[in-house]
Amino acid sequence: MSGSTPTSSRADRAFVLGLDGVPWELIDRWSEDGSLPNFARMRKEGAAGPLDSTRPATTPLAWPAIATGVWPDKHGIYGFQKLSSSYSQRMYTSQDCTQPPIWEQLESVAVGNVPMTYPANELDGELVTGMITPSVDHEFTHPPELADTIKERIPEYQISLNYPDYANRLDDFEGAVSDILENRRELMRLLLERANEPELVFFVYTAPDRFQHLVWDEERILEHYKDLDDILGEVIEYTDEHHADLYVVSDHGFGPIERLAYPNHILEREGYLFQEEDDGTRGALASLGISRDRVTGALNRIGISEKFLLSALPRRLVDSVAEQIPGQHALYDVDYERTMAFVHDTGTLYINDTGRFEDGVVSPDRRPALCAELRELFESITDEDGERVFVVYDGEELFPTDPNAPDLVINGTDQYEARNAITDTVFGDPSPTAASHRAEGIMLCRGPSIEPGGTIRGARVVDVAPTLLHGIGKPVPSNADGRVLFDAYDPDAEPSGSKVTRYEVTGMRDGRSVDEDFSGVEDRLKGLGYME
Repeated sequence: MSGSTPTSSRADRAFVLGLDGVPWELIDRWSEDGSLPNFARMRKEGAAGPLDSTRPATTPLAWPAIATGVWPDKHGIYGFQKLSSSYSQRMYTSQDCTQPPIWEQLESVAVGNVPMTYPANELDGELVTGMITPSVDHEFTHPPELADTIKERIPEYQISLNYPDYANRLDDFEGAVSDILENRRELMRLLLERANEPELVFFVYTAPDRFQHLVWDEERILEHYKDLDDILGEVIEYTDEHHADLYVVSDHGFGPIERLAYPNHILEREGYLFQEEDDGTRGALASLGISRDRVTGALNRIGISEKFLLSALPRRLVDSVAEQIPGQHALYDVDYERTMAFVHDTGTLYINDTGRFEDGVVSPDRRPALCAELRELFESITDEDGERVFVVYDGEELFPTDPNAPDLVINGTDQYEARNAITDTVFGDPSPTAASHRAEGIMLCRGPSIEPGGTIRGARVVDVAPTLLHGIGKPVPSNADGRVLFDAYDPDAEPSGSKVTRYEVTGMRDGRSVDEDFSGVEDRLKGLGYME
């Protein structure tokens, strides 16, 4: 903290402009060479630096961390799908984010398109939910009547694209992403017009992440970033008019991938995971050449989709039938009565212990030794060139306050993307996925509280909320894992010389399930390679 006496006033309010999946390396280079003039202006007139993400560096963990100031063991979201003690899964929703986001603690807010905010919770202001919202046919706004205004002003507004439709149509995909981006921009304008001097605007553009997953071509990415730069210029004007600090942040970075890698194959090969044997019903079906892929393909040909089955039948019934049909699914086709460990969702490994799972086979006191054993195993895996394939993180170090958190996180090194499917090989072709997540995102700040030309060092996603709250004179959650980034502030600004105050967080949620059909969401996530 600066010891100087502050002479300038602090900002009245804050604006978070979220850009999903934008890496520091590209912003650093293209703001320096003049390709992105508004990003360059942010760096000249404000403070900037890389922003370190969660582990794993994924949307459902990182945006709640940005919005709450706490790591996943406190906000409660570890991926896209929540695993139960009976090995079933459901989509995580806003109700699983047990730590309330900062906009629920402030007055007169405008929140738009932030992932993991569906269903919309009550707040003082307006909210439009983002990623994992099934569709605009669901209640996706607070207040509910805001949806009618959006549909009237932006008739083509939609939550997301159906990415599998564009796997071999990248030119069409580029146009569709541009349309999504423009509709999001119109939504942002609508919210800003309706907002009454909000203490916080928090708006996220997820288009860069979606675009880069399928198109990793720097010339085409730069053209997309120029659109983002134009949006940033508009937001700079708004924040100047409203005496606001602006925070431009991404939840993680991005980079190209060359191969897929399957940790569940390693577990099966080394005797830690076992597939269901094809006996009984499964064996009879297998002998007839009936597999899950063939069944779903036949149903699709007569117009019966997985979405229809899930809407017409209870999820538990669909799961129980699926378990009887042969296949290689990381959930349905594992024999948990023999399996010691398995990888679920985005690289989260669980020890199948008797205290956590119904068919657990590992005693809880054996967990630490088995974790160490598996960490050593995955760190030893190399490719034909002797390069390491996986990077491994200890769950107890990442998530110390939650005893039911993942035991390990298994991610690929830069050229590899780890997937949880059960396969016959260690490696696979990533097509149509061209690129995926990296840990290093961006943080650029500008406004009355921010130091011109400043450098932000060591920033993490959990530091965003404490920094912006202190910058506008608001207390920071008492249980925040993040710190206030004083090196972002102007030494003469009031926040630089003032003490951080704290408040006790209220409104904790209990993680109740949401009874909705998320099959459309699941299809979109499959198209991006996030799910099987």
